[in-house]
Amino acid sequence: MKNIQRNSFQLLVKPVRRLIEKRGFSKPTEPQEKAIPKILEGKNVLLISPTATGKTEAAFLPVLSMLLESPERVPGIKVLYITPLRALNRDMLERLQWWCNNLDIKLAVRHGDTETKERSRQARSPPDILITTPETLQAILPGWIMRRHLQQVRWVIVDEVHEMADSKRGSQLSLALERLRWVVGRDFQIIGLSATIGTPEKVAQFLVGNGRKVEIVHVPVGRTMKLKIVFPKPTSEDFKLSSQLYTHPEVAARLRIIREYISKRKSVLLFTNTRAISEVLASRFKVWDIDFPVSIHHGSLAKPSRIAAERGLKNGELKGLVCTSSLELGIDVGRIDLVIQYMSPRQVTRLIQRVGRSGHRIGRIAEGIIITMDSDDTLEALAIAKKALREDLEPVKIPYKPYDALAHQIAGLFLKRRRWEFTEILEIFRNAYPYRDLTMEDVEKILRYMHDRFPRLAWVSFEDEVALKPRRTKALFEYYFGNLSMIPEEKQYLVVDESANSAIGILDEAFMAEYGKPGIKFIIRGSPWKILHISGEKVFVKPVNDPAGAIPSWMDRGGNTCSI
Repeated sequence: MKNIQRNSFQLLVKPVRRLIEKRGFSKPTEPQEKAIPKILEGKNVLLISPTATGKTEAAFLPVLSMLLESPERVPGIKVLYITPLRALNRDMLERLQWWCNNLDIKLAVRHGDTETKERSRQARSPPDILITTPETLQAILPGWIMRRHLQQVRWVIVDEVHEMADSKRGSQLSLALERLRWVVGRDFQIIGLSATIGTPEKVAQFLVGNGRKVEIVHVPVGRTMKLKIVFPKPTSEDFKLSSQLYTHPEVAARLRIIREYISKRKSVLLFTNTRAISEVLASRFKVWDIDFPVSIHHGSLAKPSRIAAERGLKNGELKGLVCTSSLELGIDVGRIDLVIQYMSPRQVTRLIQRVGRSGHRIGRIAEGIIITMDSDDTLEALAIAKKALREDLEPVKIPYKPYDALAHQIAGLFLKRRRWEFTEILEIFRNAYPYRDLTMEDVEKILRYMHDRFPRLAWVSFEDEVALKPRRTKALFEYYFGNLSMIPEEKQYLVVDESANSAIGILDEAFMAEYGKPGIKFIIRGSPWKILHISGEKVFVKPVNDPAGAIPSWMDRGGNTCSI
């Protein structure tokens, strides 16, 4: 171990240190140096650090070290690694598999797309470490086999905490972690990983639960961030270009500037604020030059399309990706030279997160350019950029006692046990930070709803302060498993290329209600398509060469096609 200097890596067990040397890590990053000792001491930790500073290894390596030192190697899941996206699960599996393979530790991933065969394998032979999402954690908590495996959990790592803390997904996760503690029968160590955020103390309490101790390791944005705001004015060249691109001269000017930046770099992320704008921009680039090496990435494209875009940028086949928040998080697309933000990002935190994807190496400058569309947009972008350079961030607003998330979790309790006293329910869930002020009156209100609902979700005796699982449980199961996600449901239609019989993406109900009929041309994946016929919730299409006549496949909340 001569190449490894005296540092926090030396605190890890020998097998892990050997792999660190094999990996070529001679010196820990600042987040690793600060976080590893605290994690090895068994403390709950919230690690706040910019992108590309080794946060994942800062949490994972000490947990591996403690797992190897553990005298008990009974079958069961010892570590839960929770991420907000299935795509991040896939990335984490690839990233962590090397370490686990070399240490003879079983690692697996589980989410909504996991095949039945793999789920059965996990039930028979549980992994030591399970990578999952908040929704899938809700799904496996009631099952008696997986619940038995979860009783061995000693560590929970929550990645991208900032992405969940300010939404009901976060409220649901905090409640699920309290249920997990009840299943385990003891507390476990919890480690949260987050990008730069406002009010870190509040997020730390959200992570571990009300009143529990937690240490915050905050590494500021040490890399220099270079920001530039560009408000393009159309030239005579842009007036000619606008005719070619079927757009306005002002839009043509912005596209010309963006193309110049992309052409001069190896890899660029072009962030937009909506999917509609992403689709329109990508389609205009294709109209301009079908061979221009730029593609598109957002959450409503089919999985193969997203993976192809990610790999294309990483392998150098593409020079740029037009994207939304789908690439804000840590999905691996290789090293990024430059981030372009199309229009004001609206939030300081979002700008830091997005621009932080560039440079992607400690000591490198994170470079970002904001392309604005008018004077108001320019002034807003300027104010946000100044705040970003000062790290003057918006406070995180954690939802307070959302009843719908709590009702869902109480339903989950009935799947485990038939009889619950009001005080037991209160005791379990008021430890969750969003429910720190939960009262008996709150519990009674929710149980009243579950009792009065038809079909009934619980039979409740308010005199005895006892709630029972209903005799007929079909409605209870449907309610619980039908509401695993706190993301509002909207009917969606799968778009299928009929000639290739392959999925392209999805269309929402609002778009289909307005435009969903044979013969209509629309843009998705940056290209124009024509609807051939609709069968159930599938839209069969064929590619066409008519960019002027096609409409974007996404609209704004007012139902209007987007303005770029």
